[in-house]
Amino acid sequence: MRYSETQALPKIAAYCSKAERAESDVRKKLQGWELENESTERIIARLKKENFLNEERYCRSFIKDKIQFNKWGKVKIVFELKKKQISESTINSCFEEIEGADFEAPLMKILINKAKSVKASNDYEKWTKLVRFGMGRGYSFDQIKKCLSKILDTDGEDYFESFL
Repeated sequence: MRYSETQALPKIAAYCSKAERAESDVRKKLQGWELENESTERIIARLKKENFLNEERYCRSFIKDKIQFNKWGKVKIVFELKKKQISESTINSCFEEIEGADFEAPLMKILINKAKSVKASNDYEKWTKLVRFGMGRGYSFDQIKKCLSKILDTDGEDYFESFL
């Protein structure tokens, strides 16, 4: 569908006001509306000026949501933010606000739940499957190793129950 600049501006402003958006997402949407490049640049500049678009705010929101709801690690979050063309400096500044404990609790929870369902013939195989699972979620090997040493070295069920 083809829109003029005056038609596209209120529509894209409404789109941005519903949720935090990355500039790349807004740009794709405007290109889908067959706007000229100059019009797209003017609209994006105005959205930034009026604070509809803010990369840092989007980045913070994205990080918080992915940690809390998707239980993703830093590696996966950084990869996804780079796909959205967020600058490295913005990503790093947003991650400085987050403590390592914010990543450890969700990792611990998903590893404990996964450990209950993993079928393995020995402890090494179980450990390997859990490491692979954690890395697939975007956590570093050191974080996974630290959490697994806490999980697999305990004998009692009390430790597992404290995270549920």
